[in-house]
Amino acid sequence: MTKPPAPALMLGSVLSIQFGQALGKQLAGAVGAPGAVALRLGLAAVLLLLLYRPSLPRSRTDLLLVLGFGTAIAGMNLIYPALLFLPLGLASALQLLGPVTLALLTSRRLRDGGCAALAGCGVWLFHAPGGSGVPLAGVLLALAAGASMAAYLVLSGKAGSRSAGGGPLALAVTWAAVLTVPLGIADRGAELLAPRVLVTGIAVAVLSAVLPYSLELAALRRLPTRTVGVLTSLEPASAGLAGVLVLDEHLNVVQWAALACVGAASAGAVVRREKGDSGPRLLAEAGPSRNGRR
Repeated sequence: MTKPPAPALMLGSVLSIQFGQALGKQLAGAVGAPGAVALRLGLAAVLLLLLYRPSLPRSRTDLLLVLGFGTAIAGMNLIYPALLFLPLGLASALQLLGPVTLALLTSRRLRDGGCAALAGCGVWLFHAPGGSGVPLAGVLLALAAGASMAAYLVLSGKAGSRSAGGGPLALAVTWAAVLTVPLGIADRGAELLAPRVLVTGIAVAVLSAVLPYSLELAALRRLPTRTVGVLTSLEPASAGLAGVLVLDEHLNVVQWAALACVGAASAGAVVRREKGDSGPRLLAEAGPSRNGRR
């Protein structure tokens, strides 16, 4: 049987994440952001544990890495309360600024300074005259999710270097669930067990965690890391598309331009010369970079 092209796998991962996140926004509207995060991470943890059957950490270093990894995953889920204030495309673009900033801070090249300026232009366009204003609370939550995403990238790279396969991810998502599920239960209690809510939660967990991880894992075996990073930069645009199709969120021309700026800055931050570039590649080399996030 012919294998699907690796870029198609990555594109499928990007689309799966954002459409899963669109469903997650609907779920947050029904059971609140803490409830949506509890269902997403709790169900994703169960599915990943069944899929990978990881062994427990064997050393204190491995344990601390899993705990840090999982805490970063929990922090990335601040995107869900942000989505209560922001359209999906804008929230995704703001979150992507975290790893873009990480990649730019670890490089001293002039071109990367231009990428930083382009990303800053995108942020400015969110508030530019003629563009619709956005609530500050939503912006801050999305940026906090982006900072957690940057930490996740660093820690996922370290986890990947110490252990092959999805075991560390499954354990990290389980720890993230331990941190977040009690908050959802305290907020909504038995409402989270309603059959319709559980079905939606499973769909969110599969689309935004389990499926994209599997697609990325297959793609990363066959694609250069810089190609993965460039395809990842399509996330703001795919988030805008998911917002239109699933949530009936329509962005104006200025806001689409803002998404384009952030996506272009992300692509520029991860594209490296094939030879002679000694700068780090954190955004692209961190491995499957959205496995437990959002």
